[in-house]
Amino acid sequence: MIKIENKIVNHDVRKKAIERLREKGIVLPTFAQMRDPQLIPEKVKDKLKNIGLWELNPLNLFRINWHNEPKETGGLYGGVNYIEIPKEITGIDTRIILIVGKWFPTGAHKVGAAYGCLAPRIISGQFDPTYNKAVWPSTGNYCRGGAFDSYLMGCTAVAILPEEMSKERFAWLKDIGAEVIATHGCESNVKEIYDACWDIRKNRKDCIIFNQFDEFGNPCWHYNVTGYALEEVYNKIKTPKSKFAGYISATGSAGTIAAGDFLRTKHPHIKVAASEALQCPTLLMNGFGGHRIEGIGDKHVPWVHNVKNTDAVVAIDDEDCMRIFRLFNEKEGKQYLKSIGISQENIDSLELLGISGISNMLSAIKTAKHFEMTSDDVIMTIATDSAVMYQSRLEELAAEKGAYSNIQAVKDYEKCILGTKADYIKELTYNDRKMIHNLKYFTWVEQQAKDVEDLNQLWYDREIWDQIFHQDVKLDEMINEFNEETGVLKNL
Repeated sequence: MIKIENKIVNHDVRKKAIERLREKGIVLPTFAQMRDPQLIPEKVKDKLKNIGLWELNPLNLFRINWHNEPKETGGLYGGVNYIEIPKEITGIDTRIILIVGKWFPTGAHKVGAAYGCLAPRIISGQFDPTYNKAVWPSTGNYCRGGAFDSYLMGCTAVAILPEEMSKERFAWLKDIGAEVIATHGCESNVKEIYDACWDIRKNRKDCIIFNQFDEFGNPCWHYNVTGYALEEVYNKIKTPKSKFAGYISATGSAGTIAAGDFLRTKHPHIKVAASEALQCPTLLMNGFGGHRIEGIGDKHVPWVHNVKNTDAVVAIDDEDCMRIFRLFNEKEGKQYLKSIGISQENIDSLELLGISGISNMLSAIKTAKHFEMTSDDVIMTIATDSAVMYQSRLEELAAEKGAYSNIQAVKDYEKCILGTKADYIKELTYNDRKMIHNLKYFTWVEQQAKDVEDLNQLWYDREIWDQIFHQDVKLDEMINEFNEETGVLKNL
């Protein structure tokens, strides 16, 4: 039976956590405050005016939201950060809008998913920050978010990620003091990460693993925070004729795609599309392989993916993503975009897209073409992180391909953006969805010791996903009670 962990499990461990957070001066934000920062106490906001966005200060837990001012230091809150890719770039009339993860601490929204996993364990007495270490298995940003949250919440982090991930990730983790375990392979080598987790389970009693692929706190956070952020932006940009037609999310850990479950409650006819790499088309054709779209893990179906809510699967060639990444970030690429009439403001904003953000943009274009969407239709998606996180990739591409040129920019724009076709996209029937759900068996029951009864419950129980997504109200009550007992907020 799937457990909804929103009650106190161990009072003694919870008491130790209260003492640790009191000692460290830590206040925990609620889901409601992350959803709407106007609810954050004024005395917290006053102190944030002197704190940097990436600073290792516990009050930066209150910057885990989509509303941060786009400032490196001292910013407070405004509207949700977003970018609209103009049709002069996309080549289509359908509006494509991405909400921006750069202005989270660590430069990516994964600090939110990690918080949604760690905070409930602390307030319920399932994690002792004086003894336990938090293990964050990831293909990149999640372990960085987990390490950041762990530090701010008074505990030690262990980060597990593939050895071929970008240099920036490893350097940052080392600087923050996290223990780092580099596993074999690249973005697609998720099983190797799981194997490292099993080794930890067997040999390290002090470690608790927060696996984003099976932790329901991950989609719960996105449903209640990311979903609302997308809806807020849509309500801001819509016209009287607008229709919220599509939501695109890379499958990754299947956390972000849960925002689509929320959006469907507001827009029942929305098309929710899962995006993945063509080099590893797991959902599209049970495929496998390695790819370079950092930020999305694959070769399996995450335990926390509510497949019934997915309408289509889209696969993107990672070569297109890397070529567009250069187009958007090399000097010659920007000059070419300006020469064809793209405004400097739009060109400057393109650095807000990391490699997975570019993949999401291409998936949106494919989806719009497949469903023959019009200028009245709006597709929304996510820029998980920004180009800042991948400067070493630009250096590697330059070394491999040579200096970027105007003629290469022309080729990349024509082929990789304007040449995007409605291929490698599949609308899912009921049986298609069930087939994808059934693939969970081979990873989670055979390899990861889940119960087949739980697998069936996730498909047949019509109430279980609502229960998973709507834990936030009870958790907020528990967070407020916890903060009251530490006394930190009262004495701030």
